[in-house]
Amino acid sequence: MKYRWFPWKWIVGRLARRHGFLDPLTILAQMQRFAKPSEVGEPVELLRAGMVFHARGLLNTRAIQHNLDWVWPYWVERQFDPGDPSFIPRSFSFSHINLTHRNWTAVGVPDCPAMPIVDPRGLVTPAYNGWSCDAWVLAEDGRQLLPCRLLEAEQELVLEPELKVVTRSEADGLRLEAETAVVMENGGPVCRTRYRASGGGGATLVLSFRPYNPEGVSFVYDIVMREDGLGGQINKEESFVFDSAAEECAISDYEYGDVLRRLGRERVARREVHCGVGMATAAASFRIPDDGSREVVLRVPLSVKAEEDLVEPLRPGAVYPGWSEAMEGVASLEVPDRKFQFLFDAAVRTLILHSPGDVFPGPYTYKRFWFRDAAFMVNGLLALGMTGRAERAINRFAKRQTTAGYFLSQEGEWDSNGEALWSYRQFCRLTGGAPRQAWLKPIVSGARWIERKRMKRHGKHGHEGLLPAGFSAEHLGPNDYYYWDNFWGIAGLEAAADLLAGTEKDSYCEEFREAAARYRQTVEESIAGSRTHKETGAIPAAPSRRMDAGAVGSLAVDYPLRLWEPGDTRVLKTAEYLYEKCFVGGGFFQDMIHSGINAYLTIHLAQVFLRAGDPRAFELVEAVVRLASPTGQWPEAIHPRTEGGCMGDGQHAWAAADWVVMVRNIFVREEGERLVLLSGVPEKWLAAGESLRFGPTPTPWGPVTVYTKANEEKVEVTWQGEWRGDAPEIEVRLAGVPARVMAGEAGKVEVERTMA
Repeated sequence: MKYRWFPWKWIVGRLARRHGFLDPLTILAQMQRFAKPSEVGEPVELLRAGMVFHARGLLNTRAIQHNLDWVWPYWVERQFDPGDPSFIPRSFSFSHINLTHRNWTAVGVPDCPAMPIVDPRGLVTPAYNGWSCDAWVLAEDGRQLLPCRLLEAEQELVLEPELKVVTRSEADGLRLEAETAVVMENGGPVCRTRYRASGGGGATLVLSFRPYNPEGVSFVYDIVMREDGLGGQINKEESFVFDSAAEECAISDYEYGDVLRRLGRERVARREVHCGVGMATAAASFRIPDDGSREVVLRVPLSVKAEEDLVEPLRPGAVYPGWSEAMEGVASLEVPDRKFQFLFDAAVRTLILHSPGDVFPGPYTYKRFWFRDAAFMVNGLLALGMTGRAERAINRFAKRQTTAGYFLSQEGEWDSNGEALWSYRQFCRLTGGAPRQAWLKPIVSGARWIERKRMKRHGKHGHEGLLPAGFSAEHLGPNDYYYWDNFWGIAGLEAAADLLAGTEKDSYCEEFREAAARYRQTVEESIAGSRTHKETGAIPAAPSRRMDAGAVGSLAVDYPLRLWEPGDTRVLKTAEYLYEKCFVGGGFFQDMIHSGINAYLTIHLAQVFLRAGDPRAFELVEAVVRLASPTGQWPEAIHPRTEGGCMGDGQHAWAAADWVVMVRNIFVREEGERLVLLSGVPEKWLAAGESLRFGPTPTPWGPVTVYTKANEEKVEVTWQGEWRGDAPEIEVRLAGVPARVMAGEAGKVEVERTMA
């Protein structure tokens, strides 16, 4: 490597050695040897996010372990308890972060990006990355109900008429219920939490304002409690209001300790506190009648200024739609399995909540845009018939495209162009429309970028003609020539060719179609030439990789892209390896980066099995059902022992999107020029007298709704299609029964029950 005239690397190395440190540049160079040479080591955006994440972890290191007499969030109480399975020794840990209970649930209203989150014990964080409110019940005789310290509590997500999280806890005769929702009041969104407490014996409901959230410390420097006891202000700008006056207020700073120590001990209550450390706490107490209960409503007005880049500008006087309006025309499900039904309904609302303009995969840790997550989430929105919401998200893709044609969300991730182009085509396929005029130029430049980006060197390295080594889907391993990227690249070129046919850019169709065909051949030759494929018949994550959990990315050729025919031997060999070697607790365990059970990657395997007619598909679906949280959510990865979140956001919208697509494909999926109905429906759902329904869901031929009605002798299958032209061929494929193929106009068929 040639050095510039200023010998900065030599100076850095010499300074480090002089002060007894290892040379950071030498370490960095050694680390890079574990990956393939790449123009981008890691996306700057991810490095920045990681630094912020671990900076908070360092603050946690300082704040938590020296103050274990404080009341901390649920994850801290569990993770720092040496008798708990969640315990993590601190020893040489660089930072203290939530690795065992990354579970929270967002509440909100459609199209409003302000989304308060609620942790498993009812801790409410109203504003993004902000402080929280906790609730306790304390009795004069020393009994305490501190929900964060309970091993058991009850929590549910209520879907109608408004989205709300209800948390119930009980200990020593003390009871507490917290109900959190976002409501529109006085023209703006408000986080409203209704607390109900009972206990008798001089018990008190305490609302305490805390300098932390489910990720850790969030500084609170100033708190002012109102003289009338009806609320207060935090950090001189964020207000909160009670619907009735508190009988006692207390405040504390870091030096004195948690405000819990001050309750009932001060004759003259102070109303203001400033804490230079940023660890101020406050509490408001409300007496509970000995023979009854006490209800207090907390309101926190929400601001959306910090999130305004995620939504389209709102016109003056515009209002957010209500849930009934947002749900209008959305595909619905009716099945006898109540939990399965609830998970579908919850996932629909998760997708609506996380698509206020852009789509983003989480309410907190992942409240940012990736093309990868967007592709799956847009596909989920389309499967539900929310085409307007999907189109709004797609319309925002072009603003992230560089002049070179790169659809950029993170540098060095080469799958993004394929994902953007595939999303454009998926929208047009399922709506029956032509691409919007404004999409044509981004489509052309995006496809050309894929062609230019492919490796042009000739040789026998196994990656000529592939996209460069990159960070890819993040959880596949170090930088490499991932097949995941290249399958998306092929899909992107094919999508561009299809989209441009019959438009003013029609002249590009043949160019992109031929490029896609050459690209297919290159990738298939690379796979065939891989030592791993020769030994196993499976598809590794990249040409020179051995089989490992990263091979899950190679399933993209089957789901969602369907580039190969169902049941392709190479795909099934890959799926079989993953099923045999990479499963824990019934789900796919991604041991790289995520180090947890992954719900949406389990679904990817289920989709492969579904296309292949393998009955294990529903076995995996049921595993995903078991892995859901009480509020119907999946974190990005799940701890195999605590079953709490151990990676990413506590409410992962990509997982919700894959779930609704899985449900849709169980009932209705495309295969070539044919619609396949009911191929994933389990026999137990067809019990005598049970009815099933799903739809309307868009298809390339028009929306369709599927119904079944069963008795002891037969299953009656009905479908209603709003076909845009000729009806498609229909294949009814019930478990254990020979497939029935017929014209789409028929609309009804009876299948004899010969199932075991």
